[in-house]
Order: sequence, then C-alpha cells, then structure tokens
Amino acid sequence: MVNFTIDQIRGLMDRVTNVRNMSVIAHVDHGKSTLTDSLVSKAGIISSAKAGEARFTDTRQDEQDRCITIKSTAISMYFEMPAADMDEVKQKTDGNGFLINLIDSPGHVDFSSEVTAALRVTDGALVVVDCVSGVSVQTETVLRQALAERIKPVVIVNKVDRALLELQLTKEDLYQSFQRTIENVNVIIATYFEKTLGDVQVYPAKGTVAFGSGLHGWGFTLRQFAARYSKKFGVDKEKMMQKLWGENYFNPATRKWTSKPTGAKGEPLERAFNMFVLDPIFKVFDSIMNFKKEQTATMLEKLEIPLKPEERDLDGKALLKVVMRKFLPAADALLEMIVIHLPSPVTAQRYRVENLYEGPQDDECAEGIRNCDPKAPLMLYVSKMVPTSDKGRFYAFGRVFSGTVSSGLKVRIQGPNFIPGKKEDLFIKSIQRTILMMGRYVEPIEDCPAGNIVGLVGVDQFLLKSGTITTSDTAHNLRVMKFSVSPVVQVAVEVKNANDLPKLVEGLKRLSKSDPCVQCFTSESGEHIVAGAGELHLEICLKDLEEDHAQVPLRVGNPVVPYCETVTKENDEPALSKSPNKHNRLFMKAAPLGDDLTKAIEEGKVAPRDDPKTRARVLIDDYQFDATDARKIWCFGPDTTGPNLLIDVSKGVQYLNEIKDSCVAAFQWASKEGALAEENMRGIRFNILDVALHADAIHRGGGQIMPTCRRVMYAAQLMSEPTIQEPIYLVEIQCPENAMGGIYSVLNRRRGHVFAEEARVGTPLYNIKAYLPVNESFGFSADLRSATGGQAFPQSVFDHWQEMPGKPLEPGNKVYDIVRGVRERKGLGADIPGLDRYYDKL
Repeated sequence: MVNFTIDQIRGLMDRVTNVRNMSVIAHVDHGKSTLTDSLVSKAGIISSAKAGEARFTDTRQDEQDRCITIKSTAISMYFEMPAADMDEVKQKTDGNGFLINLIDSPGHVDFSSEVTAALRVTDGALVVVDCVSGVSVQTETVLRQALAERIKPVVIVNKVDRALLELQLTKEDLYQSFQRTIENVNVIIATYFEKTLGDVQVYPAKGTVAFGSGLHGWGFTLRQFAARYSKKFGVDKEKMMQKLWGENYFNPATRKWTSKPTGAKGEPLERAFNMFVLDPIFKVFDSIMNFKKEQTATMLEKLEIPLKPEERDLDGKALLKVVMRKFLPAADALLEMIVIHLPSPVTAQRYRVENLYEGPQDDECAEGIRNCDPKAPLMLYVSKMVPTSDKGRFYAFGRVFSGTVSSGLKVRIQGPNFIPGKKEDLFIKSIQRTILMMGRYVEPIEDCPAGNIVGLVGVDQFLLKSGTITTSDTAHNLRVMKFSVSPVVQVAVEVKNANDLPKLVEGLKRLSKSDPCVQCFTSESGEHIVAGAGELHLEICLKDLEEDHAQVPLRVGNPVVPYCETVTKENDEPALSKSPNKHNRLFMKAAPLGDDLTKAIEEGKVAPRDDPKTRARVLIDDYQFDATDARKIWCFGPDTTGPNLLIDVSKGVQYLNEIKDSCVAAFQWASKEGALAEENMRGIRFNILDVALHADAIHRGGGQIMPTCRRVMYAAQLMSEPTIQEPIYLVEIQCPENAMGGIYSVLNRRRGHVFAEEARVGTPLYNIKAYLPVNESFGFSADLRSATGGQAFPQSVFDHWQEMPGKPLEPGNKVYDIVRGVRERKGLGADIPGLDRYYDKL
C-alpha cells in the first residue's frame, strides 16, 4: 500500500529544504537496484517480501532478463523522519516530512553516459561498493564524474552477507576488509575532489558510511548502534559513535576504554566495532544458520524482534532474512544517511552554480539558481529524453534550477549550440504538461518549483538530447554535460526491404534522442552509422532501433572503429602549394603537438573559448610553448575545438589577415578529413611559415586560397612521417588464480597487454588490468569466457589513443593494410594519393 499521495509530494516540493535529489552509483553488479528496492518498499510502493528480488527501478523487460540496469530511472518517494532524529540534521529544515528524488543508474561501463545524465540533476550520490570485490574501475569512474559535478558522496558497503556466509570471515578480518574498502574510496575522493566542496571524504564514525546487504534488506550505520548503546550505558551518542570505529578497545573487566589492543595484564582485548557491532550480527547468523532453535528464541527476545506466526516455522536463510530485516532495516539506515548527510537543493546550488551556468555569475538567472528561488526566471536543464508509451514521443527529463515550470507556460528552448543574442538552436513554445517520474509510471502535476526533478511533455521535437529551458530573454545556457565514455564503436545498418528506408531514418532520429551517448549519422559513402560506447551498448541500441524506434527488420554490418591521423616528426623542408591562378603561394610545416597538450585540449584544460591571454599563459607555463606562437594561434580543429592547431609563425607578410578566414575554413576541413584515409587528425600543429599573395584582392579570394591551403596541409602531413592512432580500451578483469593463464592467452592473441595484476586481499580473486585495442575487442568477452570456463568478467572502457607501429605508405605492415581497408570501405581509391598531388615545385 503506497503510504503517500501525489498531493503530499507536491506540497513538499515547495519546502525545498526538505527535498533530497540523489543518484545511486556503482560498478556493475554491486547491487544498486537491489538496494534501491528496500527504500521503495519502505515508501510502500512494493511489498517488503518482494524487496531485493523485484528490482523495481529496472523498468524494461530486457533489464529484468539480463539482470543489469540499462537506463537510469527516477522515482520520487515521501518519508517521515522520526522527530527524535531531527536535531541531527544540520541544514535548515521545515517539518519532518522529506521528499527523496532517487535516480537508480546503470553500473555497466557502456552506459556511463546515463550516469552523467543522472548526476547532473542530483546533488548527492549513494556510492555502493561490494565488500567482496571492493572498489573497481567503474566505481572510480562514476565517483570521478560525481566529484566533477560537485556532488557529495555517501557510501554503503554492500553484500556483507556474502562475507559472512561464503567467505566465513572472522570479525577482525571483516573489519580490516571494511577499512580497506573505505580507504580506497577516500583515496579516489582525495584525488578528484574540488576545494569548494570542503571535506567530502567518508567516515563510519561520522555516519557517512553504511554497511548492509541489499538482497536480504538489512543495513546499519554506526549511528543506530550508538543510539542503542548510549541509552544502555548512559553516554553521549556522538562520543559513542567515535568509539565504535578505529583503534578503540573496551575492557569488560575494568569497564574502561583504551586505544591499545591489550589490557593492563597483557590479556588481548576485542576491538569495540567487533564487540558491539559485529558480535550481535555474527551471533544471529550463527544461531540461525546452524539451526540452534533455543538459542535463536532467546536472542530474538533480547533483541525485541517479534515474529508473526507464519514466520516462526521458517528456518535457515529464509528466517535469517526476516530476522535481520527486522533487527536492522536497510531503508532506515539509508534514509537517515541521505537526510542527514546529503545536501538539499538550497545548500547544493550555492556551490554548484559556477559549474552549471555559462553566463555571468551576477545576472538574474545565476542569482535565481544560487538561491534556488521559485519566483526567479525559469532555468531548467533537460538531461535526457525518456521514451513514452506513445510511439516516437519522449518525456524531457530534467531539473528545475530556478523559477517554477507549469503546464501551458511559454518558454524558450535553447539547444546546446545556442549563443545568446542569436537565433539558431532556439525555439519559443509552450509546455503541454508537467509530470512526476515514478519508476515505470508517471503522475501528472500542475507545476514544479525550483530544486525538483520533473518530466515535461511537448518539448521533445525541439531538443535532440539535452538543453536549457528558460523564460528569461538574456539567459545563457546551462553547461553541456561531459561524458566519460566516447562512442568509439560504429556499425552500419541498412533495411532488408528497400521500402522501409524512411522508417529507418525516422527510427535513427528517435534512437539518438533516447540515449545521451549514442550517435547516428550518415557517412560520406551513404551508409547509416550507429556509434556506441562498446559492444553491449551497441547491441542494446540496435535492439531498440529494430523493435521500438524503426519497427522494421534490419541488416547490421561489421563493427567499424574510427582511427585518427597524426604525424611523428616535423618535415625538414616546408611544403608549398600554389593557388589555381598561380598568383598565391603558401608555405607550411606540420609537427606533432605532444601527448600532454593533445590530452589537455581534449579534456578542456586548454580550450579555444578561453581568454587568449590566459590560454597563452597556460601554454607557455605548462606545455613549454614558444611565447609568440602561443599568442598567434589562429584556431583549433576539427569543429573549432579539436586537438589540432593552426599557428601563424610568419614574419612581415602583407595582406595576411585578409586570408585568415579562408585558411581557418580550410584547416577545419582538412583536420576533419586527413590525407591518409579521411579520418580526423589528432595532435598536429600546422605552422604557416610564409605566404606570397597577389597585390590585387580579387585574385586572392576564398576560391583561390581555400583549396590551396587544404592542399598544402595535406602535403605537410605526408612529408612529416604520417601514421594513424587507434583507440585503446582499458580492460579490468576479475578472476580466480587458476583462470589467469586463459586470460593471458586471449589477450596475446588480440594484441593486448597486461600492465597490472593484484590479488584482492581476503578473497581468492585477482584483479587484472590490461590495454586492448578497440579494433580487437569484438567478441572479446565471449572469447574470454570460453577460455576461462566462465570465471572471468571483463569491463572495458575507452582509455586513450595510441600510435600504431608501421608506415602507412610502405606495403607489408598492419598500418598499411588498415588504411587501405578504411579507404576501400569509404569508397575512395585503395592507394593513398601521392605527394605530387598536393606539393607544387617552386
């Protein structure tokens, strides 16, 4: 029975201090959806018997079948905090009813764009860590994303039941395992956190770490135990919490606390955490799992756990579940942690506004966001599109940062390419309806004030994936999200029946709306390409495309990997090209940019939009750039933001500024399609050495300069020992020791190499990290499973670009074959054009 009404939720939306927006984030299979169930069941949406098995937030059928989350799902729940605990909440509050907007996100690395979309609209994150497999590669990725968005984490160490039942750990071993896990999380937080957030590390003694088991529905923080014991011993709860963790020991003989593990007579003492927290849990497990009926009965009496008549006949695991769920309900522990330690929108938007808003920090929109003001101009960020039951229509899912959004309100819809003062990527339309997202259902609401998460109907035709919705004419955009994965795996799709082509085109449009990361485009050769983050991501996207969006049978081509073209050394003599009318000459050299600078541009540390003076200072100080060159960068490319530079190093050339626009346009074109195989260039700087121009302006127009500039760039590239870079995955594999031989043989066959392996302390598992070319990764997981008898689980995420050994211009090596393959696929001639096509003799 749902124990709240939509009106109650709508009422709470106005009391923003009592709202908590949070996402659940973790590595794949660490138990996010299972854990979310215990909160959903406390809200009365599902029965407590089903919690842990229902996975209520996995709303799609394939999510239930595969047992993984694919899309992030939002759900709003109403809870009342016990009045006694309200003094613990240090933020401003209004009454003891709380609205928790929870987003359950996927853990699989292929879907981490969904996590980014979830993090943007929330202020706090519940990080779930499996206590057996510990902090894994994706735990680090999602934590890094959360901290970059200035989101405050709290941690739950999940699957403690496995440590007790499967690994049969002793109390001290379990404590050490917890300690290690929490330390690993704090190391990641310390590496990536921003100073503005203050100390966001997690500590059990402060109540920001919980322990429990999502499947069995029990969990606790040290606060709950401290509350029990502070009543019993008559001590302060805060003091008791400090004592229950770390090097604190209680001597029952003298009834005194000490920080040494031995007593006055040298007798060993038990750690306080083991004695007061783990001991009761171990005793319950022991007596129930070893069928000690009498002992169990007396324990239940002591712990004041009443059993219903039908529950008394249970034994073994079934009884254990019921007892632990009543002894330490997980939902209470999580709820306390969320309400006390995660920030309300009012608190969070103060320090998040500079990261969110692109415009000046003192205009009315920034002020509205900073104060989370429902009367300010509307600022709403749409982070993703959610498909509706109505085919081809989407709910725009997002968060109101300031103002109030209501049905029928006339708004400005600004896409990611909108520039204030211009008309492109801007629509002015009315919102049809506002709705509340409730897992697999939606509920209509009249309006939604600042600080809340909302769904909108009727704006999906005007936005592609994300955007800003506002009522202010002077509003700048809210910053576009940065994804930690990039679409590096592409396949071509075509219809089996030629008449269905329009349906495929329409389906591709819908597919690119429905997923934040997928890209759909048409290649030069006319193929329809779908690009995704990995094999699983592509498989899900193509399934959606065929069954939901296009609804026609499709044929899927072989997977394709994009490459990048680069150069390895500066050419000795400058390249020269003459314009078609032979009146203008351009001299240019190409040189490698260097890995550090290339990465910095891709990560946005050196950005074309930066103020030229600050950019020049960064380049000179951090990347040993020549001072005059740093100030004379004409542009970045491709798409004006890519990792290639066009620099004017010429001296005393007349009319040079008049041809700047033509050169920049030619550079954008050339850097998007290199000379080797028309792939993007990466990490090249082109230096304009000298230009000889005709005195008459009519003879040096764009039609003369652009093709010439493009040719001279290609000539410079071909003269500077060009090669290609391929994308590389970072693969993390967990496996037992006897499966390691199989892993090495599979990686060796696929040009992969292991660079780290470590044993997980306290478990028979090993963690292996390896680099694997994306080109070789197709069918990798299936191959790995067959080689290790299903004992190894890989997680691959795009990590970096790497130069391939070999020369593309000389036959008989892998690079030459790949370049020919790409050229043939694109319908170009198989051979790379000779230098004489681009290079003119003086």
